[in-house]
Amino acid sequence: MRDLLPSVHDRLLYACAHATGCIPPRREPLAAVPLEDPNALRAALSLTMREERTVVVTGTLDRRLVLIQQPSGPWTAADLSGQPHGSRAWPAWTAGHLTVIDPDSWLSTAQLTPEGQRRLLRPRLLLASLYHPEHFPLPRFPLAISDLARAARSTLLGQVELMDMQLGFGLDDIVDRVRDGVEVLGVSVTFGQHDLAVRLLDAVTALDRPPLVVAGGSLTVRNEQILLDRYPNLLICRGAGEPTMADVLAHWHGDLDVGQIRGIGFRGTKRSRTVLPINLSRRTATVANRSQTDMWPELDLLDRTFAHRGVAQLESSRGCTNYCSFCPRGHKGQWAGARPDALPWLLRQMGAVFDRHPDLNRTIYLVDEEFIGRGDDAVTRALQVADTLAQTGFTWETSCRVDQVVRPDRDRAWHLDRGHLWRGLVERKLRRCLFGVESGVTSILDRFNKETTGEQNALAIRTLTALGVPPRFTYITFDQLMTAAELRQTYAFQGRTDLLLQPQPQLSVAEIIDGVHDERWVAAHTAGRPFYTGISYLLVGMECLIGAAYTRRAEAAGLTGRADPSMGRVEARYADWRIGVLARRSQLWIDRNFALDYTLKSLEKILTGRPYAMVRNLRRLLKDAAYRLFGTMLDELSRTDPSATDDGDLDARCQDAADALLIQLRSDLAPVVATVTAALPADRRDILRQEHRRWAAAHGWQLINAADPCGT
Repeated sequence: MRDLLPSVHDRLLYACAHATGCIPPRREPLAAVPLEDPNALRAALSLTMREERTVVVTGTLDRRLVLIQQPSGPWTAADLSGQPHGSRAWPAWTAGHLTVIDPDSWLSTAQLTPEGQRRLLRPRLLLASLYHPEHFPLPRFPLAISDLARAARSTLLGQVELMDMQLGFGLDDIVDRVRDGVEVLGVSVTFGQHDLAVRLLDAVTALDRPPLVVAGGSLTVRNEQILLDRYPNLLICRGAGEPTMADVLAHWHGDLDVGQIRGIGFRGTKRSRTVLPINLSRRTATVANRSQTDMWPELDLLDRTFAHRGVAQLESSRGCTNYCSFCPRGHKGQWAGARPDALPWLLRQMGAVFDRHPDLNRTIYLVDEEFIGRGDDAVTRALQVADTLAQTGFTWETSCRVDQVVRPDRDRAWHLDRGHLWRGLVERKLRRCLFGVESGVTSILDRFNKETTGEQNALAIRTLTALGVPPRFTYITFDQLMTAAELRQTYAFQGRTDLLLQPQPQLSVAEIIDGVHDERWVAAHTAGRPFYTGISYLLVGMECLIGAAYTRRAEAAGLTGRADPSMGRVEARYADWRIGVLARRSQLWIDRNFALDYTLKSLEKILTGRPYAMVRNLRRLLKDAAYRLFGTMLDELSRTDPSATDDGDLDARCQDAADALLIQLRSDLAPVVATVTAALPADRRDILRQEHRRWAAAHGWQLINAADPCGT
């Protein structure tokens, strides 16, 4: 029977026929329904039926399960993958409550108890993602809530809906949906969204029948105590959220006590068997990344993301191989890779959504902190993932540590092996890779616990560019403990023209590995561009994040102040007050230009060919202006007595420099933006024009708290 039904849409028709006794007369709703959206699928099935009956669509996208109530009492059970029901890993709760009569077939009659039906339909779970559109004009596929949706659906408990504020929803829309009967609310909160989170949580906890609320994301982990003080019934997800969400659904049904939910911070909930005293909180053990072999998302919101000109994101690994001092590791964990064997199926599903948007650049953004990882199979696994992406027609981007390129403690054979790996990744359609260099000054790198040196970073940059890897870099220009001498070294490193080299496809890997150590060879192959043109965001200052080792060191130096929950950080002064003035003026410069630069960066992600190159060159004008500001302010610092007690004069001179540069930048950008927009497709042209007009018309300097040195 399975062989006679080649498509999922055919299986839907056959399931309807099984449930009703005849082929549906109206096939159009099922023929057009997007299969990745189970709620749309349920609506289409209900519309197709001649008479009203209960329809359940559950399970993950690769094993979507449809249950249709028959008039006589039994149910029709259809596994849309075409695999027999007996091959499914059925959740323990289904024993005695959901019985498939023919487990050897994908289509069967099933017996469902009232309790089984209740568990399939409840709770109603809403997963919401917050967003400030004025800071980030173009959306990205919301991995955080999409991963959780898959975990929830794998339990077959309840019905899951996703709402992302990137895609046109507002806070009021989320609250209205909760008021409409949502019983469990999951909220993803990251940097700069504390205000949105508080407004949402205040609204939903004030409802007559508030839902059980779980909040997760980088910011909630750092603000855990602040949030629990304000919302004692809140659950804080403290790690990868998939096991937590599965346990929350079981807890809602009374199968688990709150203290048995993995990976949470809590005080008590209305469903707790034991509510803790108001001034106490507890944490349960998180699940290690190496145990999270399934980190793939559901794709409900992918089509809508594309309709809003957004980009596709995935993870192929989680965690990092290092412990940088500025990055609290508790919620991220140690590095672990996903099972690549599921990737071909998922990419085919994503490709089907891309097919509906033929004008979109088919690029997948792997948001891994560290793509390659560690272990004897690291190279093999990286090439396997890259092969799968390339074979399914995607270009891709990702992130990696520079010690995957150059390591002083490894021999020439290791470096040759890594050189072949990087060239092989480019051959497999790697479009760009982000490297967290963070500094070119060894004393600063030691303070950051990067486990790299300035010379190592320089060799890695040369190696990557000569091999033809298109890199971009993150760099922390200012940190609270730095000296003026370190800041001057930072400026010099960012301005070096012997780091970015011309690609050398005609040379062997061995010639490049040896050549990057030879200054004459380097001089002959330099691209002639300063290194700062490869830095994603210039002039970034250190964020003293709550729980980070660097923050504790700043605190020991007497430099820290009050907590800032909006960014999960503590305020911190600079040991050299002059550097603090430059850092603040630099952050004002970043924030003044952030939305425009972010728009250009986002346009890069959805463009190819000449328009892509033109947008990249446009961003370089912003980088040139930022570096000129850096140099001018550094000169002003040198003319300022460090023992002075009034910072107003230095600040005024830095502001004058920024004002003058901004006027010049407006003049420089206007004709270039006009040229670039003329080469863009109409919808992209409108995005850039609108953001450029807003940027050009804005006045004054204002902080928006958008920086995050970890890139989270």
